Amino acid sequence: MIEMRVAGIALDAITRSPIVLLKDASERRALPIYIGQEQAKAIMGALDINQKPPRPLTHDLIVNILEAWNMTLERVIIHSLQKDTFYAALILSQGEIKKEIDARPSDAIAVALRTNSPIWVMEEVIADASIPVDRDADEAEQEAFREFVSNLRPEDLIKRFGNEDS
Repeated sequence: MIEMRVAGIALDAITRSPIVLLKDASERRALPIYIGQEQAKAIMGALDINQKPPRPLTHDLIVNILEAWNMTLERVIIHSLQKDTFYAALILSQGEIKKEIDARPSDAIAVALRTNSPIWVMEEVIADASIPVDRDADEAEQEAFREFVSNLRPEDLIKRFGNEDS
């Protein structure tokens, strides 16, 4: 799993649909997830710490319930992508008891932001759906690897890892 953070909300240039954009710590990969208008507002509201609604909205209510029952949101995990739909889970704890609750990624992210909980994404989801942020760095890394492999000699591997037949 890779920990990611919310980089912001964007609009798809063609459909005008909101997208929440997650980035990894190195800011080399980004994961765009299409979300609804209301979820985009909820995430933007959580990102703007100066914006506090006069009454609790749905995600604020969830946080209030967690606090009232002494529950902690340990982390959010975006664990799969099936037919263009992302799946997430809230990992909750109450003392020694842990529960995994199915959630839409947008709702899970909105709650995670309100509780300062980490957002984790499974590697296979990142491999399937992420986009490179820094193409030049990605290409340089790929070229360095190709050069390393092209200069690699079998005797280097034997020296490094030994000969299993002997």
